[in-house]
Amino acid sequence: MRLSKPLTAVAFISIGLTACREAPRRAEASVRAQTVEVPVVAVASVELPSVYEAVGTVRARTSAVMASQIMGSVREVKVHTGDSVSPGQLLVTIDSRDLDVAVRERQAAREEAVSARGEVEHAVAAAQANLDLAKVTFRRMQELYDKKSISDQEYDEANARLKAAQAGYDMAVAKRAQVAAKIQQATEAVSSAEVMRGYAEIRAPFAGIVTEKPVEPGAMAIPGTPLLTVEQSGALRLEVPVEESFLASVRAGQAVTVTLDSLDRTLEARVSELGPLVDPASRAFLVKIDLPNVPQLRSGMFGRAKFSRGARPALVVPIAAVSEQGQLQSVIVVEEGSAHTRLVTLGQKRGDVVEILSGLNAGERVVSPRSMTLADGARVEARP
Repeated sequence: MRLSKPLTAVAFISIGLTACREAPRRAEASVRAQTVEVPVVAVASVELPSVYEAVGTVRARTSAVMASQIMGSVREVKVHTGDSVSPGQLLVTIDSRDLDVAVRERQAAREEAVSARGEVEHAVAAAQANLDLAKVTFRRMQELYDKKSISDQEYDEANARLKAAQAGYDMAVAKRAQVAAKIQQATEAVSSAEVMRGYAEIRAPFAGIVTEKPVEPGAMAIPGTPLLTVEQSGALRLEVPVEESFLASVRAGQAVTVTLDSLDRTLEARVSELGPLVDPASRAFLVKIDLPNVPQLRSGMFGRAKFSRGARPALVVPIAAVSEQGQLQSVIVVEEGSAHTRLVTLGQKRGDVVEILSGLNAGERVVSPRSMTLADGARVEARP
């Protein structure tokens, strides 16, 4: 069947108009198909606690370096590094044979002085009896002399015998005092010798743990040279250097949060002492923080102390909105229906949010949780 040329032209025009009406509809459907719905949250402005963090080392509050006070050969070392010791426990013995001899010599001298005490006591008693007799005799001679019954010669002789008896008694008493002084001196010499012999035994001053043992049996102990180091048990503290600009905000008794990474523990502690000087090299002063007794806590561990400084304004977003790749952190910001990647600088993390130091403004919307497949510049439709 043949159509006339006018009819054919009308048919082609009709088809063309129909196609023009369908093209925008297909484009609009394609755009709707490429738009992605994403969950967004607004960048919030909040008050965050202001915290200063300092790192330091756990040390013993009380540590004793054990050294010998005498020179001699080390005979025995009874402990090893890491051993627990009790107060008064014998740790090291030093050869003390010459000191034993000195003690015995002092003891013999004391016994000799004590043996002389009996003899001098008898001498004092005899002198006392002689003095008493001389006094009685003199009184009788005095009465007779007053009655003119004896001569001056006899009276003078009685008086001389009294004076001689008194001198003899005084001499005996002085001799007794000398003997007593010798006994006291000999006793003190024995005590001194025993003290010197006691230096041959190094004992623990308190309950603690042996942390260093640089001595071995057979070595020569020299006065002042360390033999052992003992740290008191259950008495540890964290020592941290703090910048001098915070000197006015740190005080004794202040509450501090201490984190021990190796133990995965966070402890509540208090500042016990502030260093009296500021180090001119580091411009920091030392802060000592007493720690509670925690199992496995050891001297030398690494710790972080956090000092509270009130509150400050900050911008935060959920941690789930942030992507970290190496040293770069970024979020996806939704602007005018499009997703844009933006680099940010992170601050402190608090629970499930993180502080934004730069890169965002309050009220801006970010994708949370972050989608790793969302392309930069993609069309998105935000939903709460």
